[in-house]
Amino acid sequence: MAVILHIETSARTCSVALSQDGQVIHQQSDRSAAQTGGPSHATLLGPYVDDALSMAESHALPLTHVAVSHGPGSYTGLRIGLSMAKGVAYGRGVPLIAVPTLQVCCVPLLLGHDELPDDCLFVPMIDARRMEVYAAVFDRALRALRPVAADIVDGNNYNEWLDRGPVCFFGDGMAKCRPLLEAHPNARFVDGIVPLARHMVPLAEMMAARQQYADTAYAEPFYLKDFVATKPQNPLG
Repeated sequence: MAVILHIETSARTCSVALSQDGQVIHQQSDRSAAQTGGPSHATLLGPYVDDALSMAESHALPLTHVAVSHGPGSYTGLRIGLSMAKGVAYGRGVPLIAVPTLQVCCVPLLLGHDELPDDCLFVPMIDARRMEVYAAVFDRALRALRPVAADIVDGNNYNEWLDRGPVCFFGDGMAKCRPLLEAHPNARFVDGIVPLARHMVPLAEMMAARQQYADTAYAEPFYLKDFVATKPQNPLG
């Protein structure tokens, strides 16, 4: 029996889920916090994890794995999520699973958008500020046809794939890129796709079955780009 705690903090939504043998049995998320100035991931994540673990204990379900969405995404969110995941995995003596965030974004399309063509490629986009996005190109089996990269979108980035057939763009970075991409007849767009802990379940189950574990002591978030801290300018010179 696999009982997995799933943690997703890579973007604006903080979410936690608990699954048993591939079925979600508990979940909590707050999609509005970061947008409204409400509680941060640092405030929300601890209580969400406590609730999930309490639920498992109340049903006598021994935790077998901890899965975390490990990036790319928000530097701060990834650090918070991985720190919590490593702490729980170490404390409970269970393996840690690091799930690629862009693949997590693809799961709701695979499960709930039958109207997409069978040969449609997936391009999940995570906002990386300005006109830059973290993106990759996947087929429907989630094989990476083009690896994850930080793309400065100029309207021509994905022509190689669009010229071959339908391509679906989605994720929180998609909206700002849509005006540059929608002229191509093969471009498709799906709104409202955000990475959530419950979407991690099939990926984490597969990785657990293959024993694809991260090092609990030394695992790091997949930032893709180095964090660069800037010193605020002095308005007085």
